[in-house]
Amino acid sequence: MRNPLSIVQAATAFVRLTADMSRLNEVFNLSDGLAGPDEMRDMVESARSHEGGAAALRERPHVHLKLAELRALPTGTLGREYAIMMDRNGLDPASIPTLPDDDDGKYVRAHLYETHDLWHVVTGFGTDVAGELGLQAFYQAQLPGKLPAAILASGFLNTLLLSFGQRDVRLREIARGWMLGRRSRPLFGVRWDDFMALPLDEVRARLGIEVAAVDAALPAAAVTVGGAAGGANGVQGVRAAA
Repeated sequence: MRNPLSIVQAATAFVRLTADMSRLNEVFNLSDGLAGPDEMRDMVESARSHEGGAAALRERPHVHLKLAELRALPTGTLGREYAIMMDRNGLDPASIPTLPDDDDGKYVRAHLYETHDLWHVVTGFGTDVAGELGLQAFYQAQLPGKLPAAILASGFLNTLLLSFGQRDVRLREIARGWMLGRRSRPLFGVRWDDFMALPLDEVRARLGIEVAAVDAALPAAAVTVGGAAGGANGVQGVRAAA
């Protein structure tokens, strides 16, 4: 039976996140409230169900990225595009804490936390609210965790109550994320260090991330008007995915 305090923590974080989708701390509170033993067991079993994930759980590798080196890579490579995105958002991988990884469940959370921004780049989702919701739909298509579903639910409510003018853009990105996630190879456990010098298009091809095909299958979003909590700054850096 779930700890009642965890339920309260998750519910409080959900309400606060719905009111302001830029409150990153509430994402972590929501993640902590939802990450019960059953949920983490499901996440571990999902990761273990494919070769890359099973290898990652055995070896527990971490990503080692230095922006100075990535900026020097050729234009169009995954590493260069990652550096551009991180610089644009004032982020540095060196500042991302390394979470504990002394059991499989903890490693799953640590790995998803430190690779979140790479998933942004390789899937093509922006860091505004619509892009973050799209990436959460991608997570949900690939993993059984409850956090993506909770963030998506919060995003739907935020759209309904505060940012209805953003509905077409957000819904298109959510649909795009779900389709990409279902078509792609599992991204959990990918050895990103091995891919940084490769062209981004080649990385996507190797991972089965069919950006062009999915974009062509979806209609363009209608022009929208801004609303409260609907601007460019979204749930940036949502790195936990329990």
